[in-house]
Amino acid sequence: MFLLLTPALAVIVALLVVPLLWLAWQSVYHNGFTLENYRRILTEDIYWHSFLQTFRIAFIVTAATALLGYPVAYVAASLPRRWSIIVLAMVVLPFWTSVLVRAYAWLILLQRTGIINSTLKSLGLIDVPLILVNNEFGTVIATVHILLPFMVLPLYATMQKIPAELTMAGASLGGTPSHVFFRVFLPLSLPGIIAGAVLVFVLTLGFYITPELLGGGRTFMVSMLVSRNVELYNEWGAASSISVVLLACVFAIFWAASRLIPVERLMGMR
Repeated sequence: MFLLLTPALAVIVALLVVPLLWLAWQSVYHNGFTLENYRRILTEDIYWHSFLQTFRIAFIVTAATALLGYPVAYVAASLPRRWSIIVLAMVVLPFWTSVLVRAYAWLILLQRTGIINSTLKSLGLIDVPLILVNNEFGTVIATVHILLPFMVLPLYATMQKIPAELTMAGASLGGTPSHVFFRVFLPLSLPGIIAGAVLVFVLTLGFYITPELLGGGRTFMVSMLVSRNVELYNEWGAASSISVVLLACVFAIFWAASRLIPVERLMGMR
C-alpha cells in the first residue's frame, strides 16, 4: 500500500511541503536566525491595518455570498433535475471567464462614467456620480461575484441530500412552511453553510486581483502587502513571515470549522 502512495506523496512533498518549509525558513533567517520580521508584524501599524481590513472584507464577502447563494441553492435543490442542472450551469458559467477579465468588467460597470452611474443619471436618480470603485465597496462587489459559486455548490450538495420526507412530515404535523423551514430544513443545511463559508472566507483572505484593480490603493489587503514587500523592497523575509502568519490563520479556521462538522464533509467528500 505504501508503495502505491509513494508517487503521490513525492509530488506533495516536492510541490507543497518543501516550498512551505523554505517559506518558513526565509521568514526567520537573514544573516543568522532572527524574529525581526514577526516583530514588525506585531508592532507596525501597516501590518495591523492590512490584516484587519483583509479579515473585515472576508467577513463581509462571506456573509454576502451566504445571503445571495442560499436562495439560489435552495431553488436548484427544489427544482426537477433538468432545471436544477440549468440553474447550476448558470452559477458555474463565470468559471469559464478569467478572474482578471471579470474584475475589469466590474471596473467598467462601477467607474464614475460607467454603465451604473450613467443609467442612474439618465433616470434622474442622482446628480453626481456615485463613488462605487477605487474603494472597499468595489472590491467587495467584485469578490462576491467571483466567489459566489463556492458558496452555492456546497449548499446545493447538502440540500440535495436532505430527505423531502422530513419537510413533508413537519407539514403533516401542522407546521407552517416558514416554521418547517426554520426548524427542519435550515438546521439540516448548516453543514453546507459552514463548508461554503470556510471556502469563501479562506479564498478571500488570499485575493489579490480584485483589491488591486478595484481598490484604487485605498484597499490594502494582505496579498498586496506580500507583493509590495517583494516587488518594491525586495524583502523576501518580510513577505515570507506575512505568508506564514496568513497560512497559520487559514489552518486555525479549518481547525475551528472541523470542530463543527467532520473534515470530510467540510471538504465535500461526503
